[in-house]
Amino acid sequence: MKQTVPNPANISNGLPENSIGLSNPSKVAEQMVSVPLRNTARPEPASHFFAVVPDVDTESMLCHASETLASLSVMATDLARELEGPRRHVILAIQQLSALSELLVNRALDNLHPPVGLSEK
Repeated sequence: MKQTVPNPANISNGLPENSIGLSNPSKVAEQMVSVPLRNTARPEPASHFFAVVPDVDTESMLCHASETLASLSVMATDLARELEGPRRHVILAIQQLSALSELLVNRALDNLHPPVGLSEK
């Protein structure tokens, strides 16, 4: 079996040259601050691929959110029918959370435009 031996030229005080030593906190802080904040070689996370058009009105966004949550609830219910045991309980919990979220979004829609025929208090 071949062993890798460190190059003595790259070692000072027992630490590799590019390691951060804890003996000098100001040097550690300087190295941490000088790290680039954005790595341009790394691709952006998937959440940066999707965006909402800036001038979309609140009612439209809430309507789409409500429909999306209703679809999620139906998909989770269908999946729960195929599962048993702990996995079924997890998917049913996800279904409940999506149903509760849909109720909240629908209430927000009602608050924007109360249904016709209801008197305001």
